Amino acid sequence: MSVNQPATETQIVATANPSLRRRLATSQGRSARFVRWAYRSANNFAVPAPKVLVKPLLWLFLAMRNAYYFTLRVFICEPLNKAYLTRYGRNLHTDCFIHWIQGKGDIMIGDDVILDGKISITFAARFSDRPTLEIGNGSAIGHGCMFVLGKMISIGSNCNLSGDIIVMDINGHDTDPALRWAHEAPNPDDVRPVVIRDGVWIGRRCIIFPGVRIGEGSVISAGSVVRSHVPAYSVVAGNPAKVMFRLKKPDQSGMAK
Repeated sequence: MSVNQPATETQIVATANPSLRRRLATSQGRSARFVRWAYRSANNFAVPAPKVLVKPLLWLFLAMRNAYYFTLRVFICEPLNKAYLTRYGRNLHTDCFIHWIQGKGDIMIGDDVILDGKISITFAARFSDRPTLEIGNGSAIGHGCMFVLGKMISIGSNCNLSGDIIVMDINGHDTDPALRWAHEAPNPDDVRPVVIRDGVWIGRRCIIFPGVRIGEGSVISAGSVVRSHVPAYSVVAGNPAKVMFRLKKPDQSGMAK
C-alpha cells in the first residue's frame, strides 16, 4: 500500500478492535499489567540447587544414562552392525546407532577400529560382483561419514576420518547430458577405486572424488574437495585441494626427521 492510499475498512476495524494478545501487551489497565507481571515472573522462575542435593541426582542421572547407552551399544548396536561385515578384527567398537548400509558388497575391517556415530555405506553392485570397503588396523571413522562405492575404497591403518566426510569411487550420474537425462548409469570406466594410505588424517566435511590416492601420513584440511592425488606427508586444503606445505617423514622410531 502506498503512503497516500487510504486505509481500507478492514484495516480500520482491526485498528479499532485489537486482538486480546495485543491489548494485554499494550494496555495500561490493572488486569493487563498483572498478566504481564505474571508472565515475566513465570519466565524468570528458578529453584535453588544446593549441591548437597543436586550432586547425587546428577550422579544418578549420569549412571543411568551411561548404563542405558552401554547396554544399547554392546548388546544391540554392535552385534547388529557386525552382522553386516564380511570380516572384522579384535576390539571393533561402534556407537549407539545401526549404520545405514545399502546394496551388497564386502566390508573388511581390521583390529582396534572405531566406527563412531552413524555411517552410511552404499554399494553399487552393477559395476563389480563384490564392491569392497577396507578399513585397516587402528583407524577411526567419524559420525556422518558417507561411502559410495562401485569397486573399492581402501583405507589404511591408523587413519582418522572426521565427521561428515564423503568418499566415493563413482559419480552418481554420467557426465554426458543425454545419458543423464535418460537416467542411464555412469560409464564403468568412470568407476575408479579410492586409496587412502596409512596414517592419513581427513578433516571434517571433506569430499574425496573417484580415483584419488592419498599418500601416507598426509593431512586433508577440513572442508577440502580432493579431486587429484595427494603426495605422502603433505597438507592440502581448498577447493580444489592444493598442497599447502610438506610434513617431515618420521623415521623408524616414529620420530619426525
